[in-house]
Amino acid sequence: MSVTAPRGFRAAGVAAGLKASGNADVALVVNDGPDAGVAGVFTANRVKAAPVLWTQQVVRGGVVRAVVLNSGGANACTGPAGFQDTHATAEHTAAALSSASARLLLGAGEVAVCSTGLIGERLPMPALLSGVRTAVRGLSRDGGMPAAQAIMTTDTRPKTAVAQGSGWTVGGMAKGAGMLAPAMATMLCVLTTDAVAGPDTLDAALRAACRVTFDRIDSDGCMSTNDTVLLLASGASGIAPTEEELTAAVTAATHDLAQQLIADAEGATKQIAIEVVGAASEDDAVEVGRSVARNNLVKTALFGNDPNWGRILAAVGTTAAAFEPDGVDVAVNGVRVCRSGAAAEDRSKVDLTGRDVTIRIDLHAGPTAATIWTNDLSHAYVHENSAYST
Repeated sequence: MSVTAPRGFRAAGVAAGLKASGNADVALVVNDGPDAGVAGVFTANRVKAAPVLWTQQVVRGGVVRAVVLNSGGANACTGPAGFQDTHATAEHTAAALSSASARLLLGAGEVAVCSTGLIGERLPMPALLSGVRTAVRGLSRDGGMPAAQAIMTTDTRPKTAVAQGSGWTVGGMAKGAGMLAPAMATMLCVLTTDAVAGPDTLDAALRAACRVTFDRIDSDGCMSTNDTVLLLASGASGIAPTEEELTAAVTAATHDLAQQLIADAEGATKQIAIEVVGAASEDDAVEVGRSVARNNLVKTALFGNDPNWGRILAAVGTTAAAFEPDGVDVAVNGVRVCRSGAAAEDRSKVDLTGRDVTIRIDLHAGPTAATIWTNDLSHAYVHENSAYST
């Protein structure tokens, strides 16, 4: 049930006419309480969309009762008018929810707004606000999947996840198939829990989870202007887990969603795990893994089923990580093709005919490891992104 798996949440997904396809394009997630704590992590891109700027302010208030999301338009690089559109969306959502239920009285400052789609164009506000009204009428405990479908852009399928605690639950939905790079968040994602947890605990759990999941997927090295991850707590279970327990459940949900994002990356034919071991520090391991993940020569070689370890080693060498070039080992799908910085086993032994690829890089420089997940670079990726705006 996605975001409605935890108690205290309803959701809806509707078609408002923002997409030319006629597919669902407005989603609404509502927290019926009794609590309304929130935490958020946002894109590090200096060019931030209006809904990101708005929602950052809302999250600082520590209370969110509703999240309204739209696909079919990013509302990014739209100036003061675009920010006013976001504000109007929040006001309209708050008013519609307050009118629909005497139990749920809220203001615009308790409504987070997320948008995704083409950058540089304002949203068709009459259609969007009409869609919000329709979504309010359609809210239900069964609305998680329609909401997940409504936030899709180039995604081929919705992404949802559930993780169980001891008497409490974490649920989530995400979208993203391109512009998947870290520094938060890499996509739109709403996580919910019926655990009892305040904003500080939610923030710690969310940041710890994102650091080892969403921050470690890197599809194409491109960072969006709209990336947002929100974690809402209803407290409806009446159970307050420890911070460690909450972090573990949130991490399980975000890991599941992150893997779904990479699996559905634009044009991908390979799902690649880059395991860096023997690093002097976690930062070194992440830097090396990310350098390989973003190397177009490596990604195109894997698309062509070529275990070209020389390209991998060259990518490692562009980093500032601590290692000796003649001490690095590389294995591809279990075959050690490079030992001590030179050729080892015959690379023709590497089987790349399947979808899953594991590259293991041993720096022999320390005790630390990290994994970065990526995908290959295919003809389909180039076609999809060259024709995206039309």
